[in-house]
Amino acid sequence: MKLPLAPVDKLIRKAGAYRVSEDAAEALGEHLEEVIQEISREAIALASHAGRKTIKAEDIELATKRREKKH
Repeated sequence: MKLPLAPVDKLIRKAGAYRVSEDAAEALGEHLEEVIQEISREAIALASHAGRKTIKAEDIELATKRREKKH
């Protein structure tokens, strides 16, 4: 899966960039996909451990905190 470039470009501009190359948006998009997949896998494990199939916001939040501690 590939994140659409327009939202990634918009996020970079929101951070303060005046101009964003397509390569920059693609590079950030690829990195964001990796991060999203990593957090999602952890959230899935947390939900499974709790006996749920549904991922909740609390799973994402805890998975994000755990990832931050690792990095």
